[in-house]
Amino acid sequence: MNEPQLAGKVVRLRPLSASDVLREDLYHMFDKFGSTAQFQDRTVVLTGGAGFLGFYLTQFLLGLKSQGIRLRKLVLLDRFLFGEPEWIMTARNEHAELEVHTYDVANDDLGSCGSAASADYVLHMASIASPTYYRQHPLETIKANVYGLERLLNYYKQSDTLRGLLFFSSSEVYGSPSADAIPTPETYLGHVPCTGPRACYDESKRLGETLCYVYATSFGLPVRIVRPFNVFGPGMRPEDRRLPADFARNVLQGEDIVIYSDGRPSRTFCYIADAIPGILKVLTHSAFDTFNIGMDAEELSVAGLASIYAEAGKELTGYRGVIRMEQAADRDYLTDNPQRRCPDLTKARKVLSYAPDISVHDGVRRYLSFLQDAAGVRL
Repeated sequence: MNEPQLAGKVVRLRPLSASDVLREDLYHMFDKFGSTAQFQDRTVVLTGGAGFLGFYLTQFLLGLKSQGIRLRKLVLLDRFLFGEPEWIMTARNEHAELEVHTYDVANDDLGSCGSAASADYVLHMASIASPTYYRQHPLETIKANVYGLERLLNYYKQSDTLRGLLFFSSSEVYGSPSADAIPTPETYLGHVPCTGPRACYDESKRLGETLCYVYATSFGLPVRIVRPFNVFGPGMRPEDRRLPADFARNVLQGEDIVIYSDGRPSRTFCYIADAIPGILKVLTHSAFDTFNIGMDAEELSVAGLASIYAEAGKELTGYRGVIRMEQAADRDYLTDNPQRRCPDLTKARKVLSYAPDISVHDGVRRYLSFLQDAAGVRL
């Protein structure tokens, strides 16, 4: 059977089913990652595994069976702050290698979480990433990124099985870069306020990176750091309150698309099927290092992204809403909000052979198609 085409090579003007989106994205992720042999008979732990990135990482890792690769165990750890997703409930019944534990990374004993003790790979994603929610839970955000990370590093310091521990940092560690630092390389030191409504996230990610460096250099832990840039797509809940999710919710509910700014702040946006291979390439990299992962093309204004959603909505659903600008009820909504965000991927392209190529236009269509038919998804 021929593999499906995507990455902007085929433009579809009809909605795909959610299972079609997932199947095609898996083909794309396997192709972009390359050999998956290093996962054979390994135990992989995902903290924050019920979240947005955890969803597609789980698809990839459990889907390795289609490539002839079988994990020993995949262990999902999560507080389930928003409840246990239906996709995890389904996966529990279909995959014997999957373990799921309710776990607070900042407080609970990892030794009580089954196969997590013998992990080969650990991906620490347990943090609130949506500005709306981390500003509501600032202490929990700090604790997950700092105390929770430190507990993981101390726990695995004596491990004789650990091959890689990946800390999910963020492009937010750069703050609001100066114009001459766009695109932004990993060497940029950041322009980040240490107080303010976003500081709980930005500064805890920065301190988390420092912890990773100390444990890598002082104790020889196989730690790596990834800085994702504005990843979106299936798995991101419409209630997530980040921009791609807000616009998707507006379109699918037939509402006007509302922008709570002047529409000029700009970002590049990376579809999740392009991000996952890069993330896993960082995890399996051979030495301590830090990498930007995202998309470096099509830096779009907020208004430009809204137009893409409106266009895709019209094509897929007959959407008739308009784009409106309003003042946010939250007076701190735009405080310390970066004006531009675009990664320099030179290092990731050269060292990891990372090559994202799914356009934001195609990514938005795929995300909207997925959400229209999300009830049809099975792992």
